[in-house]
Parts: sequence; structure tokens; C-alpha cells
Amino acid sequence: MSPKAKAIWFLYSVLWYVLLPLVMLRLAYRSRKAPAYGERVAERFGLFRYDSSKEAIWVHSVSVGETLAAAPLVKQLLKKYPECQVVVTTMTPTGSERVKALFGDSVFHVYAPYDFPIAVKRFYKKIRPKMAIIMETELWPNTLKIADQQHIPVVLANARLSERSAAGYKKVGFVSEEMLKCLTLIAAQNEPDAERFRSLGVSDQQLYVTGSIKFDVQIPDGLSEQAFQLRKCLGNDRDIFIAASTHEGEESQLLDLYQQLKRVLPELLLVIVPRHPERFRSVEQLIVRRGLSVARRSKGEACSDSTDVYLGDTMGEMMLMYQASDVVFMGGSLVEHGGHNPMEPAALGKPILTGTHTFNFDEIMKRMIESGSVKQIKNSIELMSEVQQLFTDGDLYQRMSKASIDVVKKNQGALSYLLELIDNELKR
Repeated sequence: MSPKAKAIWFLYSVLWYVLLPLVMLRLAYRSRKAPAYGERVAERFGLFRYDSSKEAIWVHSVSVGETLAAAPLVKQLLKKYPECQVVVTTMTPTGSERVKALFGDSVFHVYAPYDFPIAVKRFYKKIRPKMAIIMETELWPNTLKIADQQHIPVVLANARLSERSAAGYKKVGFVSEEMLKCLTLIAAQNEPDAERFRSLGVSDQQLYVTGSIKFDVQIPDGLSEQAFQLRKCLGNDRDIFIAASTHEGEESQLLDLYQQLKRVLPELLLVIVPRHPERFRSVEQLIVRRGLSVARRSKGEACSDSTDVYLGDTMGEMMLMYQASDVVFMGGSLVEHGGHNPMEPAALGKPILTGTHTFNFDEIMKRMIESGSVKQIKNSIELMSEVQQLFTDGDLYQRMSKASIDVVKKNQGALSYLLELIDNELKR
């Protein structure tokens, strides 16, 4: 490591300690809206109880999206390596809730430590990982450096790197190059992602293009029956349009759209599922202020013929909501958030609409748009036209539905490839 890089790395670590009061204030601020942020704070500093009698395989998934993508991988690790304790970490309470709902006591869940050297070392000492598997792009300098010093192989799984992120890393290239050298292997989602990693100095010996494991989505047993019951609650005879994982600034646009669509689709029901639970209440208030009637999932409220909006204000039921709906709009794409994973509704054969801000899933969206399973809209006028067409043109609906299922099946296999790479590394 160059003297300049060493100096920057040292300053980075010092900065963590200097900013500790602000870190704690941020947690306190977030806990005002989402109280779970104020709980289990000690875990973020590597302080927790753990039975270290087994070696661990550590899987890190930041929040809900990464946790859902990692679920098939975690299930396979539990099956293939029963002698190991699978440790799954997240950074957010919503991610924590999904881990517990998906795996129960079959994995050990704890919050990942902040990137303080002391906290990271304490974490590694407790769980003794024989491998670390980091989902997508959650790269922390000290976490990687200390793993390298302790000879812990680190796999960056389902790796993606947007042009924006790559440009950011290049600004501190002398540090990012050293950090990326600490990765044992990178399983990139596609060749453009791999090329961006190469541009940052990653060697071909570290890099593999596996495809995206998000295509290896698994449909839970009993989903169809659960969706049948939910559909009865929503109204069997109604057209159901779901806006999934919405963000601030999107719900108001969607409510405007709904009020216009009702004139031509009087039986239309809008289902809104906000991305973050701390926004459930404010979204409900927004709906009421528009003079629209709303039923809340969390209260078990059924829809009447006059219900305008069904608010999906629960956690862990997104796939159920998709299955019970007809047409899907992927949130985070009308605003500059970058979109969300469209694989679950695609696997269920749902026609999918999205805005233009999909940089988190550029390559996946490109494939799906080309396949005809996704239509990308530029504004609310186009969205209105597409929704109306899908509910009135049965042939178009069937074509998009079939294309969704086909594109998922065609691109599956990344999980098997990734497991093979992991197995080879563990045997070394």
C-alpha cells in the first residue's frame, strides 16, 4: 500500500471516531420515526452474545432488497454446510425483520458492525468466519482490510457497480484499488458491471460474471391459496393495480393517476405499498387528504366496492401482494432512487411498468424491456395510457405476462454458479 493510501486509510479510521457523536445522533433521529433504530445499538459496535463453538459463514445483506436476493443463497448454504453457523447481518431494522421472518432460528442474525477497526475486530473475533459473503456493493474499507489481514476469504456476491458508483470510486482510486484487492473474488451480475470493476484495478483472477441471482427467485409454497384469499378481500371482480415499494414524491403522482383512471376504469383498485414502514402513516394521511377511501392491510380491513386505495402497510407480504394484483408498477423509478427489483412480479407472470430512474437495475431492466415483459414510461401521462391499455387489451396482457415468466426462466442459473465458486474457495 502506498504511503498516500495508508495516510488516507488512517484518516478514514480516525474520522469514524471523530464522527461517533453524529453517528449516535443520526440513530436517535431515525428512531423517532422508526423506534427499532434505537434498539440493539451495542450490536453495531460488535457487542453481542454468540456461541462460537462452530465456524461461521457470514452473509451480509444491507436491507430488505439484498436480504430477499440472498435468501436462496442462504438456504443453500444451510443445506450444504450444516457443520457451520450461518451468520446473516443487516444494517436496517426492516432487513432484520426479513431475516427473522425468512429463516427464524436457523441462522444467527445480528446488525453488522460500524466500520470502526475495534468494532470490526471484535465482530470477527466472536463469529470466527471461515468466509464472508457480501451482497452486491456494500464495501467498507476496514471490514475488508481486517478480513484480509486475518486471511478470511471475502466474496462479493451478485455484484453490481453503476457508472455513478464507479466514478465515485475513481475519485479516490489509490484507496479503492487497495480496498478491492482485499476481495477474494467478485461474482458480477453482468459484463458491464465486470468491466467497471476492471477499470478500478480488479484483476481477472478475482472476477467472474455469474449473472444475477435475483433471477433465481423462489415462489413460496402456498402462495396461490393465500393470494386467492387476499383477492377475495380486495374484490374478485375489480381490476387491481399495485404500486410497489414507493418513495416520497411518488404516491402523490400515483393518486393523481388513479383519480383520472377511475373515469375510464370505474372498478379499479389501487394498492400502494410504501418502501419504508415509517412512511405508512403519512401515506395514509395523504390518501385521506385527497378525499379517497382507504383500507389498511395491518388492520385486516376488507375492501368494499367504494374503496379506492388498499394500503399495504405490513412487512414481508410483497410477493403475496403481487400475486393478488393484476398489473405492477415498480416504485423508486418516478423519483431518482434507482428503482427496485422486478424479479418477484416477473416470476409470477405479472406485466410490469417502471419509470426511467432504474440505475440500480440497469442491465436487468434492459433485458426485461427487450423481452417485452416491462414497459418503461417517461411520465404520468404515459403511465396512465399503459395501465389503461393493459386492463382493456387482453392480448397485450397475456403477451407481457408470458414474457415475464420467460425472461426469468431464461436467465436463471447464477445461484448454482455462485455456489460452485464458494464451494471451491472453501475447499482451499
